[in-house]
Amino acid sequence: MSLQTFFNPKSVAIIGASRQKGKVGYEILINLIAGGYAGKIYPVNPKADEIEGLKVYPDLPSIGETPDLVVIIVPAQFVPGMLEECAKVHVKSVIIITAGFKEVGPEGKKLEEEIVRIAKRSGIRFVGPNCLGLISPSHKLNACFGGDLPVPGGIAYISQSGALLAAILDTANANGIGFSSLVSIGNKADVDELDLVEAFGSQRETKVIAGYLENIKDGNAFVREAEQISQKKPILLMKSGSTAAGAKAASSHTGSLAGGDVAYESAFKRAGVIRCESIKQQFDFAQAFSNQPLPKGQNVVVITNAGGPGIMAADAIEQRGLTFAKLTEETKKKLAEKLPAAANVHNPVDVLGDALADRYEFAFDVVLDDPNVDAAVVLLTPQAMTQSKETAEALVKIAKKKGKPVLACFLGAAKVEPGIQVLRKGGIPQYDSPESAVETLNVMCEYVRWKARPKRVVRLFSVNRRKVESIVERHLRQGLLDIGEAEAKDIIEAYGFATPRGSIATTAEQAASIAQQLGYPVVLKIWSPDILHKSDVGGVKVGLKSDQEVKDAFDLMMYRIPKKKPEAKILGVLVQEMVRTSGKEVILGMHRDPQFGPLMMFGMGGILVEVLKDVSFYLAPLTGEEAKQMLMTTKTYQILKGVRGQEGVDIEAIAEGLQRVSQLVTEFPEIKEMDINPYVVGAPGTTSIAVDARISLEKK
Repeated sequence: MSLQTFFNPKSVAIIGASRQKGKVGYEILINLIAGGYAGKIYPVNPKADEIEGLKVYPDLPSIGETPDLVVIIVPAQFVPGMLEECAKVHVKSVIIITAGFKEVGPEGKKLEEEIVRIAKRSGIRFVGPNCLGLISPSHKLNACFGGDLPVPGGIAYISQSGALLAAILDTANANGIGFSSLVSIGNKADVDELDLVEAFGSQRETKVIAGYLENIKDGNAFVREAEQISQKKPILLMKSGSTAAGAKAASSHTGSLAGGDVAYESAFKRAGVIRCESIKQQFDFAQAFSNQPLPKGQNVVVITNAGGPGIMAADAIEQRGLTFAKLTEETKKKLAEKLPAAANVHNPVDVLGDALADRYEFAFDVVLDDPNVDAAVVLLTPQAMTQSKETAEALVKIAKKKGKPVLACFLGAAKVEPGIQVLRKGGIPQYDSPESAVETLNVMCEYVRWKARPKRVVRLFSVNRRKVESIVERHLRQGLLDIGEAEAKDIIEAYGFATPRGSIATTAEQAASIAQQLGYPVVLKIWSPDILHKSDVGGVKVGLKSDQEVKDAFDLMMYRIPKKKPEAKILGVLVQEMVRTSGKEVILGMHRDPQFGPLMMFGMGGILVEVLKDVSFYLAPLTGEEAKQMLMTTKTYQILKGVRGQEGVDIEAIAEGLQRVSQLVTEFPEIKEMDINPYVVGAPGTTSIAVDARISLEKK
């Protein structure tokens, strides 16, 4: 069902309309009237005949026609009955303002489940409960008690917090920021962020989708939909809180490092969603995206009437990785012909402190024509002769003709306010610092790069799925959720990884015999499904060079470890060849996030992963390019490439290893967490070795 009747209804009924000022039922009615809503308004209240000149109806059936939109503002216990009444008259769109549902405890949760059942049975879509309402400025609809109707604009806003939406609305109205729609989703028992992102994605008047979320109901569906919509419109989100995964103990390195909102960061990165850290930053970005064209490149020109702000902008451009546009000789010649001799005709272009509006207009017009310029940041400081209003008018006039993004920073307060008002009306975003303007331009460039990325193609390797199925099914059947190292290696071998040779020993003599067959030196590892971090209990001995050393190490492990871990079931000791490959140790891992699915991890291996915490995450399934990006975003990437004469390692092998793990965990959703650590990678052309592996399962 389309959500269009929420934003452009021909009639609105308010169940719980009140005569008493200060009551929500009164404020929403007044907001509808004051906003100039042109449709029919039906107040519903069995105890009133008239409110603010409008006829009041005792119930919905007495209206005599079906309202397009119904707003419910009655005590929680009466909401199910009102929803049943909506069903009887065939209402399809409802906003439930009322609080007192799942946010208050078990009884409220039952009540919420009841209204969801009624709505599904009746084909009703509803926003809420426990919300502020909905605003559609272009249709003069203010079915909300959060504030006055804002001016129409290109920003659609979704908020899980009603109080925050009220603050955003107040800020926007004070600064003349326009919206296409604003929706407070409250408990989002029915209409949620995914529904609204889909609706705004096809809404012609919406240029930018922005929002504040505390969680996402269906992570995988959201990523799929947002990835498609981000190709057409930028999505700017603030996200608070953390995933459930971060709140619990995790057995693997990947699980322990994937807490907080790492999964959200990865999901947003995949979907092209731009994450914002504050309301100010979100508005900074949204105003630019909704009013300015996207940059065709990252070459930025700065125009200023003061050296200091120009230097600040130049520093910010360099720090953000943007490019300082190199003006052509023709451009510099044109500037030099009319600007004062003391002016700087190089980038940043300094028109000097005595510049009037005509000098700004000339310089701005010339530099925007330069083929080397993709975007402009215009700075102005209020000096004695500065004409802020006239300068702003000139900027607006020229910017509309050129088709390049223009961001302004008029520094000051009262003296530049007339100019700022002109900029806002003319669609040129105004920033309170050069750094904020440059940061916004950088985000626009990153968005353009994301849109231009190659089509995602996930490589599928030839693997032995049947072998893995057998191991996984047997463990789940026996109630074993942790797979021992030997069988974990069997699994990754089935997916193309090379592992050291080795066998399980149950006696010291057997351990020595296996070591002789493998050839010294060897490694001994305790074999127990109850001990995942073997080194923590003295369960790893490396570099053993003789039968006697192997026997001694075996006996010591079997004596000491049961004392440290009396509850652990000790099955024996793994005797394994010692990897002689020279190279770097890295870790390949996965933690299955409850909302977004398998979250891949890469970092330096061995014990360094927990110490350095220099890791990167990305959602599976991975493409080859995404796997390489995971490597490149770590600080230790340069070490892997080779520094100061040291030979680099096989980057392609690491990227392929990540893709193989990605395929494994995508094809086997029963795998909850896994690490290959260390994964020893040598120079290009050598064989990479998965020295150790751990895998844990969960029942599906």
